[in-house]
Amino acid sequence: MSDTILKPGGGIKPELPFKPVRVAILTVSDTRDEATDTSGQILIERVQAAGHAFAGRAVVRDDIDKVRAQVRAWIASGDVDAIVTTGGTGLTGRDITVEALEPLFDKRIDGFSVVFHLVSYASVGLSTLQSRATAGLIDGVLVFCLPGSNGAVKDGWDKVIAAQLDSRHKPCNMVELMPRFLES
Repeated sequence: MSDTILKPGGGIKPELPFKPVRVAILTVSDTRDEATDTSGQILIERVQAAGHAFAGRAVVRDDIDKVRAQVRAWIASGDVDAIVTTGGTGLTGRDITVEALEPLFDKRIDGFSVVFHLVSYASVGLSTLQSRATAGLIDGVLVFCLPGSNGAVKDGWDKVIAAQLDSRHKPCNMVELMPRFLES
């Protein structure tokens, strides 16, 4: 068996205009706060380095109602285009991010989990099976749920999310679809 994974197609076309996206970061954890939230900080730095607008940060305990309340508040504000969560996607009893957010999805982005696991497998092998990374749309806002480890956050942002939140990525990207998310 080969140790290589499929080489992705598409890419960034630097000659095209960049359209920044407003991104909020939610860390779901019983053990971290803003001072110790390294995965959330990594995401903030990457969001800003990519040229996006950092729209907010919160650290919320592993509680379904609190996670939902924070996500709903950001969506209701109208000031957020995408939310990236970190933590709570594992298999333990305290891992509730998936249970909190998937029921709110208007549409699930099935391919996100598939591609995340593909790139994660290249980094951590079969340990990727311990993640339930997921993504979907809630009231026209993209929501990406990543594991809490720094490595998973880097893989998720660098190898999956960043390109789809870059309006210059071709042959297509999610930014160009944003105006149509709520159409009927």
